[in-house]
Amino acid sequence: MTAADRCDRCGAQAYVRALLASGGELLFCAHHGREHRDALREVARDIQDESRRLTATTPASAPVEER
Repeated sequence: MTAADRCDRCGAQAYVRALLASGGELLFCAHHGREHRDALREVARDIQDESRRLTATTPASAPVEER
């Protein structure tokens, strides 16, 4: 998913994509993905959850002497 993908519920950046058995898809922010997780499991054939990206750390890009 990219930053352009938006939650169908609130418009925030989407981190959860549910591919429905009926052929459609739903996108949710991390909050709404957690809120609707149980219901999604009942109707989705696949759930892509990238909410772990919210807590991932990236290495510092500045040289040590500039930190």
